[in-house]
Amino acid sequence: MSQTPYSPFFIGVAGGTGSGKSTVAQKIAEGLPQDAVGVIDHDAYYKEHKDLSFEERQLVNYDHPDSLESELLAQHLKELRSAKTVDVPIYDFVNHARKTETRTITPKPIIIVEGILVFVEKSIRENLDVKIFVDTASDIRIMRRIRRDMENRGRTFQQVREQYYQTVRPMHLQFVEPSKTYADLIIPEGGNNSVALDLVLGKLLHVLR
Repeated sequence: MSQTPYSPFFIGVAGGTGSGKSTVAQKIAEGLPQDAVGVIDHDAYYKEHKDLSFEERQLVNYDHPDSLESELLAQHLKELRSAKTVDVPIYDFVNHARKTETRTITPKPIIIVEGILVFVEKSIRENLDVKIFVDTASDIRIMRRIRRDMENRGRTFQQVREQYYQTVRPMHLQFVEPSKTYADLIIPEGGNNSVALDLVLGKLLHVLR
């Protein structure tokens, strides 16, 4: 792996599905110099299930920590911390499978790590310098989830509804919501909270200086 002079400062952004954590991560990234920030999605590390049919893969509980190859993400964060370049998986959410190609991430001064379960896994959590939890009302979150899954991931309303009641909601209550206790900062209403985002960007720009 190639070497660069940067040892990144890691920002973790967690929150329930549809909370707006991706928007928060995006706005933080947009508020920083382009060459100074990188973003890694925990969702990219969903495990492979080549032994399962497409129908069987649809039934996997993707909201449980065991569905993710978190040890690989933790390894990548450590390698980035050591100024090494890593190859991040690319996940196909329509077919529930990893793509053959990967995405190269080079060490940048700021690396944002985003996902609903990034605070749940200790191996990931202990690599994060600042932990942000995006806290949004459940009714808003589920409406965003329905829209995303139907428009971007080819799901039917019935599929979204069944998944929400069978795995999304129970796993949120069991894992995601309790992980809020690890947060250094809680941002209500996600990307619409301009005051909180300005404070975060001020801190990060100070780190860059």
